[in-house]
Amino acid sequence: MRAPLSLLKSERPGADRVVPPTGFTARLTLLTAAAMAFLAVFALALSLATGRLADRWADSLARSATIRISAPPDQMEAQVAAVLAVLKTTPGVASDRVLGNDEMKDLLKPWFGPDLPVDALPLPKLIAVTETNTGIDSEGLRLRLQAEAPGAVFDDHTRWRRPLVAAAERLRLLGLMSLVLIFGAMAGMITLAAQAALAANGQVIATLRLVGARDTFIARAFVRRFTLRGLAGAGLGVLLGMAAMAALPSANEAGGFLTGLGFSGWGWFWPLIIPPVAAIVAYGATRFAAARMLRRIR
Repeated sequence: MRAPLSLLKSERPGADRVVPPTGFTARLTLLTAAAMAFLAVFALALSLATGRLADRWADSLARSATIRISAPPDQMEAQVAAVLAVLKTTPGVASDRVLGNDEMKDLLKPWFGPDLPVDALPLPKLIAVTETNTGIDSEGLRLRLQAEAPGAVFDDHTRWRRPLVAAAERLRLLGLMSLVLIFGAMAGMITLAAQAALAANGQVIATLRLVGARDTFIARAFVRRFTLRGLAGAGLGVLLGMAAMAALPSANEAGGFLTGLGFSGWGWFWPLIIPPVAAIVAYGATRFAAARMLRRIR
């Protein structure tokens, strides 16, 4: 038997009749796509925020260093002067500054509280050093300090910078892995929904086969409907996710990492790629489910 003219003239009306426009599978697909897209916005924001954090930490710590001077009280001023003299003739030093007692107190406040008697304690002297873009020859400076001021220890913050940058890079990788898992879960849920829809319409599929419809046409009907559902649900989830990100406090208000989790500048365009990716995932998942179920339904 030949297929009806209404099915041969246009795939779109046929698809609208083959796949039920409402029902459990429709709601499940829309809800799944919206929820996963909403989570994908936050995973993407985490990845971008940690990337900015890693770059900021690497840039700020890479250009800063400190020199700690531990010496008897009667030799402290002389060694500080010797260190400052060495720094003036060291290539790569942009500026240097001896930290005062108030600054030392602020540094120690998180560990010892605000009432620490800094003046009464034999604390070392700290000199903050800012490097130029070319950087400092660390080994050469350490040798000069050892000769001129034996109590001076140069710290270029390498041991602090590397773990922080590594942690930020791992958080960024975690965000990207979360995106992969989110889209994988979306594919699984849409596959189950498509299989349920195909199984529920077994009689419709059998009738279409009797009138001459091929499995490729039936599969395209389901693929088109579920792809559009995935695209619409993901678009809704992205809008809700972006609204939630916009409601977060900006980084300037608190200066912390969590408050700077949102997007900035051109980063607001990145979530717009989530709906097309979700549609591609829905397309692939539905094609797989349709091909598998149509082989079973005979």
